[in-house]
Amino acid sequence: MTYLLWACIGILFAVLSAMGMKIYFMKKAAREITAQFAEKLAEDTNTLISVSCRDKHMRQLASDINKQLRRLRAEQLRFRQGNMELTEAVANISHDLRTPLTAVCGYLDLLRQTDDPEDIRRYLSIVEERTGILKQLTEELFRYFAAASSIDEVPLEEVNINGVLEETISSYYAALKGCKISPRIIMPEEKIVRSLNRSALSRIFANLISNAMKYSDGDLTVSLSKEGEILFSNHASGLNELQAMQLLNRYYTVESAGQSTGLGLSIARELTEKMNGKIAVRFLDGILSISILFP
Repeated sequence: MTYLLWACIGILFAVLSAMGMKIYFMKKAAREITAQFAEKLAEDTNTLISVSCRDKHMRQLASDINKQLRRLRAEQLRFRQGNMELTEAVANISHDLRTPLTAVCGYLDLLRQTDDPEDIRRYLSIVEERTGILKQLTEELFRYFAAASSIDEVPLEEVNINGVLEETISSYYAALKGCKISPRIIMPEEKIVRSLNRSALSRIFANLISNAMKYSDGDLTVSLSKEGEILFSNHASGLNELQAMQLLNRYYTVESAGQSTGLGLSIARELTEKMNGKIAVRFLDGILSISILFP
């Protein structure tokens, strides 16, 4: 009987010792996790939390915290990129507004100093041109922010891409003709239907057509494939590869002959991505190609 009692006491002692050791190592792992978590938050590092403890629960806890750290870092990266884009946007927009304003002020000063009717007409013509540039830029800014404010809500429905593309090109026929551009349209006979927002798709096509009107040397080819890829391509001697690759950047403007050419393809990019599509720009041998894919 005494032997059995001592055996029970020994087993109990072993169990308590094992539990004590487990609690010790779990506390140690918890301290490691706490210290490393504070360190990761304080430092700009991509390293993750690791624990020496083999307990599966503590390892799972470390794994869950690492997942949250990855998400947090992704959000921080997006915030930094957004902040950089905003800073660049303020600089670009300020420059685009300041350039014509400076010209207007300069020619107004010249107007005050002359009585020559010919000079007055010439200066007024230049002032009118520069104020027109200002008006165009402010209207583009308004359209961009109006579009951006409504991007969160893009209800989807079955949309015939062929029909929307034809309608949008037709609505720009007079404007394209004014720019001496005769578009070449290539579309399949069958309807290409995707789950999209009709209004947003029309705005995307309008943005791409406006882009072609700014940069085209007089040609424009628009094609739609059976796979749902829309391609706009044209010769663009006024662009270089670096400028072309930045057209999708938010707020990016291209300077041409001292004048701003607008906000690029930021609206098209925002709306395309909102509808789970992909947009890409390519510039090869002087040809600017913008492709949109709705798989």
